[in-house]
Amino acid sequence: MTIDIAFKLLGGIGLFLYGMKLLSDALQDLAGDRMRQLIAALTSRPWRGVLVGTVVTMIIQSSSATTVMVVSFVQAGLMQLRQALAVCMGANVGTTVTAQLIAFNISDLALPCIGVGMLLALFGRSKRQRFIGNGIFGFGLLFLGMNIMSDSMAFMRDRKEFFLAFSDHPLMGVLAGTVLTMIVQSSSATVGLTMAIASQGFLPLSAAIPILLGDNLGTTITAVLASLAASREAKQAALGHVLNKLIGVLIVLPFLPAAEHLIGLTSHSIGRQIANAHTLFNLANTVILFPFITPLTRFIQKVLPAEPRLVYSGPQFLDNRLLESSPAAAVAATKQELLRMGRFALSMLDDSRSALLERQKDAAERVAQTEKIVNELNRAVAEYAAKLWHTHLASELSSLLASYVNGAGDVERIGDHCTNLIEMYEYVEENKVSFSPMGYQELAGMFDLVRRAVSFCLDAFDRDDMAMSNEVAGPLEDEIDQMEQNLRATHIARLNEGACSPAAGIAFVDVLSNLERIGDHAHNVSLIVRDEMRASGKIKSEE
Repeated sequence: MTIDIAFKLLGGIGLFLYGMKLLSDALQDLAGDRMRQLIAALTSRPWRGVLVGTVVTMIIQSSSATTVMVVSFVQAGLMQLRQALAVCMGANVGTTVTAQLIAFNISDLALPCIGVGMLLALFGRSKRQRFIGNGIFGFGLLFLGMNIMSDSMAFMRDRKEFFLAFSDHPLMGVLAGTVLTMIVQSSSATVGLTMAIASQGFLPLSAAIPILLGDNLGTTITAVLASLAASREAKQAALGHVLNKLIGVLIVLPFLPAAEHLIGLTSHSIGRQIANAHTLFNLANTVILFPFITPLTRFIQKVLPAEPRLVYSGPQFLDNRLLESSPAAAVAATKQELLRMGRFALSMLDDSRSALLERQKDAAERVAQTEKIVNELNRAVAEYAAKLWHTHLASELSSLLASYVNGAGDVERIGDHCTNLIEMYEYVEENKVSFSPMGYQELAGMFDLVRRAVSFCLDAFDRDDMAMSNEVAGPLEDEIDQMEQNLRATHIARLNEGACSPAAGIAFVDVLSNLERIGDHAHNVSLIVRDEMRASGKIKSEE
């Protein structure tokens, strides 16, 4: 019996989540690109950011989608941290519309919505009709999932003490809501499940509010995950989203009895009370924190400062004394210098992005300076290796040293392609070229992917991590190649539609080409790990 109930509950959650996904995807298909352009264009002032975040999230029915877009815009330099915090505040308010919708007792419409939506999705004459059909179908699944969740929780009537404990120990409720939302990665699903339990009559409002607070805290996991492979600035945006929710939870916790009394006055329905609690928390939190956006921005930048610039003072590890005393140590020193060289090249890639997507002239100047450093290190590694080979190295070390020299050549080529990107930046500046909002977003995505490949290849090389090396040499390399092909195709479509100027088209294709080649060189560097494994005997030579 317990297994049947568990499957029924999981099935209800699954239908609810799938319905939410279909509804959100359909709305984004109908208005997604316009929403992205709206976010990028209308967030110059914090109050506009809050308004845009609210409206966009109400339309696309996904605060996670909005916050992930915000993180990507910060990563691309299209949005400052202060603007990002404002949009996230608005997204927190906008997402509560879902809770208000599911609080309506319209579950009898679930099956008709599924039927009508399916017919439109399958037989709609236009894409727009099919998108609308998917949205209606998802809406029906959402309410069907709610019904199933509610029915599955009926067995808990005799175990209501479990939920009543959240009234006496609210931190337990906050923890439960946080963990559950982190697992399902949907605050709406947690709110829906809370409503389903409450509808059975054994979850009082005093126990539901702590769960809602945890739900609001747990939903930040999506933005955090999106920022992990991104720049420090994108991580700042994700941290701001977390702090926004955390501060709100800490403010409300001491006043739970007063909050319960206030929310209890808003409706006689427990479901509506829960929806109102969700809305009022996010609305009040935004009103309270909005005046402190600037101090909060400064605090985040102090806690998580921008990455420091690398300092160059000549080769650091290439010690000539090791050539005779310990050739093996000299080979290891060559590896360390190559890693250092790779980090300079990675900084060139970051600066190239800042120059092209943020129009930062000082970033372009840094690339020119760092290129000289990378070229000098490449020569230094080659000269040091030549001296080492004259010491009659063992064959394994000699082969490994050759791999390092080849790797230095690949890193130097990464620097060359970054220099090419700066030449394209100069072309864009001189000819007053601007990419479309979608073009900026696509280039930002390509930069993200290529940066991940370069960062991964250096980390794999540093740690002798074969799994990470295989990731760069396999899936990441394929993903970069596929993305370049896809973006070329969408770019050609924009050119044909007249949405992109020929000058912007030349720049766009050139940037894509250079980024794809940087990915190729990152792939080559990652293969050095295999050479190290062979030299150490951990894998056979034929592998």
